[in-house]
Amino acid sequence: MRVVDPALLLELRDVSVWRDGHALVAGASLEVMRGSVHVLAGPNGAGKSTLLAAMLGMVPFDGSIQFQWSGAGRIGFVPQRFHVDRTLPLSVGEFLAIQRQRRPVCLGLSRAVRGRLDTLLAGVGLDGFARRALSSLSGGELQRVLLANAIDPVPELLLLDEPASGLDEQAADWFETAVQELRRRGGVTVLMVSHDLGQARRIADHVTVLDRTVRRSGAPSAVLRDGSDGVPDGRIGAS
Repeated sequence: MRVVDPALLLELRDVSVWRDGHALVAGASLEVMRGSVHVLAGPNGAGKSTLLAAMLGMVPFDGSIQFQWSGAGRIGFVPQRFHVDRTLPLSVGEFLAIQRQRRPVCLGLSRAVRGRLDTLLAGVGLDGFARRALSSLSGGELQRVLLANAIDPVPELLLLDEPASGLDEQAADWFETAVQELRRRGGVTVLMVSHDLGQARRIADHVTVLDRTVRRSGAPSAVLRDGSDGVPDGRIGAS
């Protein structure tokens, strides 16, 4: 009988994802430990985002993806791209309330939900943004809203797909700090796709280099050596 490490939250064994007869991911295996920040790195087309989609049940896959939940088993997710229809008259508060109240948001927000959203937005540095039009937000502000949506209620596992991609340095630094605080204060396990290897060195406990299959996996100091497995120092392309 196989004994499962209680510190293990997520295990992928021999996972493959196919499209039109071609393997986007081929036989990938990795482990994510509880309370860690685990960075998934790799070049363009490596299958990083595809692997997250498999974990979320968004694409069919071969192999095994096993979660060892200790609580309710909630997953939070912040996508790399989120399209906002500029013609849609939706406020930040209404966007967040869609999943948090039963009545349609067009009929207004309940007092309890308004208070909850004010606290939530203040926690991501967007105090007073509830009435702002979602379409008016900058890229950094929108990513903060998406993070707020993903962490309420607090997830056991937070999946981040290039959360700082396209953000200016200040916004990217804020997001990096927020990830560290979520792990430190909330005990959230974070699995993040990133092509910023400097960021991976700063915040990751574990780095897995993916190029359709796992090439290297281990501590950042061991994995992120200049030029190892075709992964240069600095920044690499996003999938």
